[in-house]
Amino acid sequence: MANSKMNDLQAFLAVAQHQSFTKAAAGLRVTPSALSHTIRNLEEKLGVRLLTRTTRNVSMTEAGVRLFESVAPLFEQIDAELDALGELRDKPKGTLRISCTDDQIELHLRPKLTAFLQDYPDIKLELYVDYGFTNVVEARFDAGIRLGEDISKDMIAVRIGPDWRLIVVGSPAYFARQSAPATPYELTEHSCINIRHRIAGAIYAWEFEKQGRAFTVKVEGQLVFNSIMHVLNAALDGIGLAYVPEPLAAPYLADGRLKAVVTDWSPYFQGFHLYYPNRRQASPAFMAFVEAIRYRDNHQS
Repeated sequence: MANSKMNDLQAFLAVAQHQSFTKAAAGLRVTPSALSHTIRNLEEKLGVRLLTRTTRNVSMTEAGVRLFESVAPLFEQIDAELDALGELRDKPKGTLRISCTDDQIELHLRPKLTAFLQDYPDIKLELYVDYGFTNVVEARFDAGIRLGEDISKDMIAVRIGPDWRLIVVGSPAYFARQSAPATPYELTEHSCINIRHRIAGAIYAWEFEKQGRAFTVKVEGQLVFNSIMHVLNAALDGIGLAYVPEPLAAPYLADGRLKAVVTDWSPYFQGFHLYYPNRRQASPAFMAFVEAIRYRDNHQS
């Protein structure tokens, strides 16, 4: 009986998390019809409806939300305790879910992934590209990556890269059509490639600094992305000027495919940090990942 209740609750949590019977069924390796039958039985036992079903989506009722919020953390704690048993294994094991952006992957994770995955064959990494500043606790990620200055004080932060800056770059083809700006204020006369981090958020205003005075410039252009990698590629294609991380542009600056302008006005930001809740009971797999990507400069051991 106890196992049956546990299975029913796990089925409910899976549907609630995926908001789809089809996706949840695939994860549980059962048929959607069998999963639907399990949920109906659970609702009958509890005497309340937990899920609202339409032809397009599945959502939780008020009772469903209450059950989810009370039960989901308990299952997470069970999973964490089971993962902690990995200390008894020769190598750490488990799945890690990390919220990050594609440039963070390119600059700080990709160079270390091959060695890490070879060293820890029982660890699975799920890297989710997200520019929306998702709450990693609410979204149940193991950790996220942000600038050090943007991380809440109630989080543990581990630096994974040096300080860096954004720089304005354009291709030789673009500068053949347009003269290079001498100051950031002249960027309003140029075709620029913008980025919007959130669907409902504002377009990012380019940040500059001179003689201790910080200011922003709202630039215009025909293209807006939510990924810095696509912004960089559009600049390489000669579509316009882009404001991108200097380390990301470095190879193209070196071979002449991009040219940087008004760099004296670009301020430095704190390096990227991996962050996670300080109440988190870190598994051996997670700590192995932290140590693998931790930033070490000449002043660190």
